[in-house]
Amino acid sequence: MVRIGVDMNKKQKNVLYRIIIAAVLMIALVLLPLQEGSIIRFVLFLVPYFVIGYDILKKAFKGIKNKQVFDENFLMAVATIGAMALGEYTEGVAVMLFYQIGELFQSYAVGKSRRNISALMDIRPDYANLIVNGEVSQVDPDEVEIGSEILVQPGEKIPIDGIVIDGSANLDTAALTGESVPRSVSVGDEVISGCINMSGVLTVRTTKEFGESTASKILDLVENASSKKSKPENFISKFAMVYTPVVCYSALALAVLLPIVRLIIGIDPQWTQWIYRALTFLVISCPCALVISIPLTFFAGIGGASKEGVLVKGSNYLEALSRASIAVMDKTGTLTVGVFKVTKICPKGISEAELLEKTAMAEVYSNHPISKSLKEAYGKPIDTNKVSDVEEISGQGIKANVNGFLVNAGNEKLMTAIGLNIDSASEPGTVIHVAIDGVYAGYILISDQIKPTSKNAISSMKKAGISNTVMLTGDSKKVADIVASDLGLDSVYSELLPADKVTKVEELLSTKKEKEQLIFVGDGINDAPVLSIADIGIAMGALGSDAAIEAADVVLMDDDPMKISKAIKIAKKCMRIVYENIYFAIGIKVACLLLGAVGIANMWFAIFADVGVMVIAVINAIRALRVKNL
Repeated sequence: MVRIGVDMNKKQKNVLYRIIIAAVLMIALVLLPLQEGSIIRFVLFLVPYFVIGYDILKKAFKGIKNKQVFDENFLMAVATIGAMALGEYTEGVAVMLFYQIGELFQSYAVGKSRRNISALMDIRPDYANLIVNGEVSQVDPDEVEIGSEILVQPGEKIPIDGIVIDGSANLDTAALTGESVPRSVSVGDEVISGCINMSGVLTVRTTKEFGESTASKILDLVENASSKKSKPENFISKFAMVYTPVVCYSALALAVLLPIVRLIIGIDPQWTQWIYRALTFLVISCPCALVISIPLTFFAGIGGASKEGVLVKGSNYLEALSRASIAVMDKTGTLTVGVFKVTKICPKGISEAELLEKTAMAEVYSNHPISKSLKEAYGKPIDTNKVSDVEEISGQGIKANVNGFLVNAGNEKLMTAIGLNIDSASEPGTVIHVAIDGVYAGYILISDQIKPTSKNAISSMKKAGISNTVMLTGDSKKVADIVASDLGLDSVYSELLPADKVTKVEELLSTKKEKEQLIFVGDGINDAPVLSIADIGIAMGALGSDAAIEAADVVLMDDDPMKISKAIKIAKKCMRIVYENIYFAIGIKVACLLLGAVGIANMWFAIFADVGVMVIAVINAIRALRVKNL
């Protein structure tokens, strides 16, 4: 009972106690030598019947009152009241008893699914430590304005996105990314809401309001996921609306029309026998297994995925992802680290240090990632007074006067434009050629590194059912081909502008087969247009990226490309369970309905067809939670 106390809520425990009391009373009454058909026996059996079934009867009555008659409560009420009226007291109580056992099991399973995403829900902060005039006070996060300073103590959640202005700490991002490795932050680093401060005291200047912070956006995403239903869910909803009235009228026909026909042709109508068959038919026909297990499977799948840092915006996207066969991926930031670094310096006539210094000084005013990598490699403060006459030449590079020297830094086109003929560099990466006072001074190689898991990620995607892997990049053909070859990609398209990527994805969409689904995976910052036109847009490494959360259908919260195949495998497992439950439940129902109609199946058989099938389907559904080892 200790375990029950931990895992069950008050309502569930109340139902469990009623089940135990009703079961004990029913067994005791079966063992007592009571006369068949006596009033005393009937009255005594009413006690466990109402103990276990009063709430079902109440719901059925409310449904009739609200003109929403045909649901499982109505089916159970009619079937059990009919059984009691026919003198089948034990079976009447047993039907209600086992139905409640099934309902309790289903309620517990839903609770387990909810607990599995409770870590994600726990990212919602309860308060923020606001600093005003040196004084700290706890306030509601909604009350904190942009630009305010907040204090985050060890063990506390970061309530609002911001920038660290004092202190350093390790942050637990597991609730957001599914990864246990802490993230170190210090002054100047961005931090996002939902992370837990594991060590150190941080002072953070907020950059967003609470409603626009990462935690709020993710919670809204998960909470609204149930509104976007898959085809199986929509089918089950429509199926139940038609199916339940049909079986009710079929049971009525079984109970009334067939005896009347027998009476007309001069045969004993056997009213009691046919009414019993009709009641058995009603119990068997209850669509609980389908109505409960299918939404539960999707809920469990989305919850399990969320715990692994894979946020799916709805079960319709989970269904589409399970049919993915074409994976189109951006290169920078998706398959590569997206951080450019100087990997080689090849001077000609001057030293490496002088070549790097003059190139970094010429690039001092540029915010381009390549310029930043040059300044980072130089690693010293740059006296801007020594740099003048800076001119950025579109598509070629930069020209500047550096401490009296005319420096041209850029690609081969720039070198040709100033009258220099140079040999092409053979290394993969971005080559910055440099000329000083019109004389070629060498080149600097800047490279973006392939992520350690990218090659395995491509292989894993192919094993998960992706038949065509495509890479799109704005990088040079030479670099793109080398990356594609190293990773084992099927095709690559290089030197593309953002608009070209949209065009290329549209071409791939127009040539794919009808049932195929195309996924596009990007970093979610500048890939929003492509994410929105793909069948499934997957934003990767989207921790804190508003653009990703808004534009994508599936959001991977960290930078690991292995999560792409993880998302596909989760979707496939979820859909496999959905169809297993559909085929199993409908198959058993149809077989049992036929047996019940001809009198082979009795009420005990009906209990298995209803509650037994539902329990099996629910157990199967909660398997969708287990996604850790996919």
